[in-house]
Amino acid sequence: MRQGNGIKTRNMVLVALFAALMAICSWISIPTTVPFTLQTFAVFAAVGLLGGKLGTLSVVVYLLLGAVGVPVFAGFTGGMGVLLGSTGGYLVGFIGSALVMWALEKPGKNRGWLRLLSMVLGLAVCYGFGTLWFLWVYTAQNGAVALGTVLGWCVLPFIPFDLLKIALAFVITNRLSKAVNLS
Repeated sequence: MRQGNGIKTRNMVLVALFAALMAICSWISIPTTVPFTLQTFAVFAAVGLLGGKLGTLSVVVYLLLGAVGVPVFAGFTGGMGVLLGSTGGYLVGFIGSALVMWALEKPGKNRGWLRLLSMVLGLAVCYGFGTLWFLWVYTAQNGAVALGTVLGWCVLPFIPFDLLKIALAFVITNRLSKAVNLS
């Protein structure tokens, strides 16, 4: 048997567990233009606990499950229509969030302030990508809309709640990071 470069069974289970957590967190939803969910919390917790590689992989698994039609997105929805719809950019933006967190990861060092900064920057990347996507799709379907209007619909109402989710993910990842030792 080949050893060394493969992904450990334990890590595969953790990736699947966090992909499932993202689905569960998406189902806890308050429906609006862009639903209020706990998905961003799950993304930050996944990358914060599993590290950049496995955390990003869990986000990709989650999105692939949704892409093939498994109802893992808000409102128990799934399919390419959701990803290609006006709010799909925020979902795809989770990959950007995870990649930013991974890029700022310091192996072997528990730098809490850096993890917190990476979560905030990751959220900004998700907002940016999702907002541009929403603007493009909405304009194509309904006509022109101002960037300020889109920010008012899709970003500004979410900032306080997303900052609370970051704070919660930060506290949880700091407390559980030793228990989820991946070495």
